[in-house]
Amino acid sequence: MRVGVTGSSARSLNLILATWVSAINFWAWNLIGPLSTTYADALSLSSAQASILVATPILVGALGRVVIGPLTDRFGGRTMFIAISVSSMFPVLAVGFAGAIDSYVLLLAFGFVLGIAGTIFAVGIPFVNSWFRPERRGFATGVFGAGMVGTALSAFFTPRFVRWFGLFPTHAIIAGALAITAIVCVLVMRNSPDFTPNTQSVLPKLKGAAKLRVTWEMSFLYAVVFGGFVAFSNYLPTYIKTIYHFSAVDAGTRTAAFAVAAVVARPIGGALSDRVPPKFVVLFSFAGTAAMAIVAAFQPPPDVLSAATFISLALFLGVGTGGVFAWVARRSPAKSVGAVTGIVAAAGGLGGYFPPLVMGATYNAEENNYTVGLGLLALTALAALLYTAYKLPARESAHSTAPAKRN
Repeated sequence: MRVGVTGSSARSLNLILATWVSAINFWAWNLIGPLSTTYADALSLSSAQASILVATPILVGALGRVVIGPLTDRFGGRTMFIAISVSSMFPVLAVGFAGAIDSYVLLLAFGFVLGIAGTIFAVGIPFVNSWFRPERRGFATGVFGAGMVGTALSAFFTPRFVRWFGLFPTHAIIAGALAITAIVCVLVMRNSPDFTPNTQSVLPKLKGAAKLRVTWEMSFLYAVVFGGFVAFSNYLPTYIKTIYHFSAVDAGTRTAAFAVAAVVARPIGGALSDRVPPKFVVLFSFAGTAAMAIVAAFQPPPDVLSAATFISLALFLGVGTGGVFAWVARRSPAKSVGAVTGIVAAAGGLGGYFPPLVMGATYNAEENNYTVGLGLLALTALAALLYTAYKLPARESAHSTAPAKRN
């Protein structure tokens, strides 16, 4: 029997629960990243092999969102939160098993399936939107987006859990947390009274969302800001150990600080977008991201200057993720929010898939730097800034939901 609450208490409770479900699934999704240097040492992996290992869960977590968004429109957030939490338990255990027996092939295979946990984000946005009035959705989606803190929890605790309990027991603990989370959702969580299932089949909904200009505009922007966050949350342990020669635990601690900064900034970006046009919030994010990427390319010395650089980068990326999704919530047609969210969220995940591969491929071993990769990030952020400044309206209009032009 589910616990019943009404009004603002119900909104707050379900927002908190949704944020927690996101956090624990983000932790599961990011299990490989904090241990990548451990796997690289144990399996004698090259920089490229380690990058592929880190990026593999990101791929499925990205592409799966395309389908999960429309399914949320149909079945509701509560059902999908439960289904994804339960489904993620098994690949978490499988990845732990593969790591325990030092199998790179199995780590890749099970890491691919682990991407299921990363699809959770496409559930939360339509779920939260249905609970809150339009003028509060920027704040609400920003709070839900703070579930990204799961990457910080993973970066900080996963290496420590492995040291304290062992590799497979650590994965068993996370699987247990997912099970408890699913049970709490069964008992407590509920859909908004305003939620109406959209029984249209998934493919037509995706086609309809794909015809909206807003879908592709927001996908591009989100691929930069959220993709940058995901990429650094997963690859920063490798970067820090390679450039600054910290241990896996110390690198995890610094990566956790990066993730926490982005998490704190996300609801700020959402709340700001309730007060000023999201366009200006997003422009601020891109300008700061480009500047910090350039600074990082010069390898500021540890620990104060390098920490300030990457935490500042995280703040700009976090503000941008909050701003972009507040913009999505405003500009998307009400019945297409899930489908648009799924595509945009997938673009964000894909934005996080390629940078680790680029960083690994462009690493200069002779001079021990990632200058090319960071330079490409700066150029991408500048391109997004120019597109936003000159091509996107500051205010919502009929243009926002117009069909995309056919070439």
